Amino acid sequence: MAENEVKLTKLAKCAGCGAKVGAGVLSQLLEGIQVHHDPNLLVGFDKSDDASVYRVSDDLALVQTVDFFPPIADDPYLFGQIAATNALSDVYAMGGEPKLCLNIMAVPAKMPPSAVHDMLRGGYDKVYEAGALITGGHSILDDEPKYGLAVTGFVHPDRVLTNSGAKAGDVLLFTKPLGIGVLTTGSKADLVSEESMELAYRLMTTLNKTARDAMVKYRVHACTDVTGFGMLGHLYEMAQGSDVEVELHTDKVDFIPEALELARMGILPEGMYRNRAFAACGVEEGEVELCKQDLLYDPQTAGGLLMAVDPADADALFAELEGCVPSAQRIGVVRAYQGGKRIFLK
Repeated sequence: MAENEVKLTKLAKCAGCGAKVGAGVLSQLLEGIQVHHDPNLLVGFDKSDDASVYRVSDDLALVQTVDFFPPIADDPYLFGQIAATNALSDVYAMGGEPKLCLNIMAVPAKMPPSAVHDMLRGGYDKVYEAGALITGGHSILDDEPKYGLAVTGFVHPDRVLTNSGAKAGDVLLFTKPLGIGVLTTGSKADLVSEESMELAYRLMTTLNKTARDAMVKYRVHACTDVTGFGMLGHLYEMAQGSDVEVELHTDKVDFIPEALELARMGILPEGMYRNRAFAACGVEEGEVELCKQDLLYDPQTAGGLLMAVDPADADALFAELEGCVPSAQRIGVVRAYQGGKRIFLK
């Protein structure tokens, strides 16, 4: 094998956001840790949100996040792009603009220097596409390669979007198809077509910048990006945090066709089962086909933005998103909580 032909996924036991610690396990690990209160800390780790937000002045708040994971693609440059796209997404989900980034990297001692260079170059290119800067970072030796970013962004303190502001009557909009985790799992056994993997890589390297730029023009009450916890994991956190319930219209969700077929065959990532274990207690599945349920729990890497939008602005925002995101979807409505389940699949 030539030096630049290293297959990164062969060096890792798990891939992308499928490597995340499950949401239920994570909450247990954080339980009992004392939270220090600061009136300028608008969003902290105790909120189960995408990033922290700290007010610096009346007009400026810092958005901070960190995200890294093992390879989800064999090509180092592509992996670097995906990891950076995913890390930047948390700032966009808060309504912010990324400004400064730090590399986080772990590499095996035997990994070819050209592959490390290409991985970093992929990250740099996506960060610069976002209009941000990489100003340094930290690297260690590890048996498995890992890459990501710590990202700092800016947002107005009065315009911060969290995952806990959804209101009864809001319309749910989403911006990318589902099925990334299933496709990347199937690809390990050569069960996925070249066309579907090209689609997956294109989705995972599409910044949520244009979606963010569109949504901040409208009355969006809550937002989160759908990543490692899957659609239902992240939506369950939004419903709990907002104390609402959600009617999710599965016939309006854009499932990647080949991912749907693989799910019917039982080709599913381990992270899907963790997400189901976390959120299933709050979900009424109804008569929805099992493979569609599975894709709603499927861990996404660099997934789309899920927005709870004021009904008076939903049509206008949806129309604008149709022209600038991979897949504009109007997938449900928010309702007042009646007790019991939080999410109802239709």
